[in-house]
Amino acid sequence: MTNSPTTLTQYEAIAALTENMANQARNKEWDKVIELSHDYIAAIELLKQSPPLDAGDTDNEAKQNLITRILADDTEIRDLAAPELERLGGLLGSVNRQQNVVKAYCKPSMTQ
Repeated sequence: MTNSPTTLTQYEAIAALTENMANQARNKEWDKVIELSHDYIAAIELLKQSPPLDAGDTDNEAKQNLITRILADDTEIRDLAAPELERLGGLLGSVNRQQNVVKAYCKPSMTQ
């Protein structure tokens, strides 16, 4: 149980990050979501280095609650990002079509 507070603290930090990311996604602050995702990845890497909680540890219920929150926030972020990703995909498709039209109708310069 001596390692549990460190591990549990890491889960709490990750939950706080995903909550903040979800808040930023709701506000369509995608640059901030991306910035926070770097912190999220670093926090996950730290968690991987933390010792696991023991099966009989009293902090397991708290860990399960935090994981539930993290997953709910992750789902919300993905749901909010999907329309934005679709919009960006449409823009990229439009740019590609324009480039293909230019290539098809414009001959490269013969002079070099």
